[in-house]
Amino acid sequence: MKITAIETQVCHARMRNWIFIKIVTDQPGLWGWGEATLEWHTRAVVGAVEDISQLLIGEDPRRIEYLWQMMYRQHFWHGNGIVRGTAISGIDIALWDILGKIHGVPCHELWGGRVRDYIRLYCHLGGGKMEDFYETRPDDAGRFGELAARAVEDGFTAFKSMAVPETMPLEGLKPVRYAEACVRAMREAVGEDIDIMVDCHARPSPLMGLQFAKALEPYGLYFFEEPCWPETMEDIARIQRAVKTPIASGERLVGVHAFRDMLEKRAVSVIQPDITHCGGLSEVRRIAALAEAYRVAVAPHNPQGPVSTAASIELGFATPSYAICESVHNDVPWREEVVSEGFTVEKKGRIVKPNHRPGLGIEINEAAVKKHPFQQEVLQRTFYKDGSVGDW
Repeated sequence: MKITAIETQVCHARMRNWIFIKIVTDQPGLWGWGEATLEWHTRAVVGAVEDISQLLIGEDPRRIEYLWQMMYRQHFWHGNGIVRGTAISGIDIALWDILGKIHGVPCHELWGGRVRDYIRLYCHLGGGKMEDFYETRPDDAGRFGELAARAVEDGFTAFKSMAVPETMPLEGLKPVRYAEACVRAMREAVGEDIDIMVDCHARPSPLMGLQFAKALEPYGLYFFEEPCWPETMEDIARIQRAVKTPIASGERLVGVHAFRDMLEKRAVSVIQPDITHCGGLSEVRRIAALAEAYRVAVAPHNPQGPVSTAASIELGFATPSYAICESVHNDVPWREEVVSEGFTVEKKGRIVKPNHRPGLGIEINEAAVKKHPFQQEVLQRTFYKDGSVGDW
């Protein structure tokens, strides 16, 4: 059995171009699907996949660990950068899809079988619609409350918001009070039985991140995400030690070594590896095992396309430390046209029941993908009030 081709298929989804990877074998009807979506770096990732594919054509797709080691270590540069790491991730996901199909079982059965009966999903405010999640003004507390109530009406018992405004390295009370008002509005709208998450997008400086974390602590957040740059891991750890709120981070990290440093510093209570960036299913399983040793929860970063979601769910059914799965469902109205999924979602509670199809349990509609060819992603730029460049 040999790999005969590694194809990339790009599908424009407004803020992102989904990059689907199809690995074709010499066995009729046997192929695997992966995803390597990386916002604003689409052409770079497609080129990286083409470069890496030279290592794999003609190889046995069943030798997943061997192929992963080759992708990561060969040609001198290790695969711990975001572009190459994303390319490796997409290929690795597709290889696991193939292996599941060869053996006729879902991927989670390859990893020891189910450790749970269902997985809970959480949504973004607005269900992933860019304008609702990223462009709701942080001082519009009423709008945050309305979107929170809508998420609960849609069946979700947990949702994430961007209630922390963009701030300069040092500011006064105004942005902190804005964030408090938005979170208070959400909590009042949904009550205490619903889990609320707040994502800072690593916008604040360590000092401002600490102020936001302390101000929002009384509202019982499920977790508080990326309070400052992951490059300053010691500061994330300092924030975690200062509040009871679980701190989450990790979506920008690639490889087990980066997560080892995070866990050794006791920086977070929740790690958020992105399966399409961190090294694929092979590497995320090593990362999750390390998190289990530290008794830290796993909640994968997953705002991308449908293959990423299927991979995140398969991981969750076989991973003890897995807590909850991020999901988007309203980013584009035709999302369901692109994919056939093996798992089922119960609307009440947004509970995912296991996939019973082989591999990832999904199939991509290539004709539907072709209806949405590459376009430049919607650009997001941030400038502070004095004109200096900020973090989006």
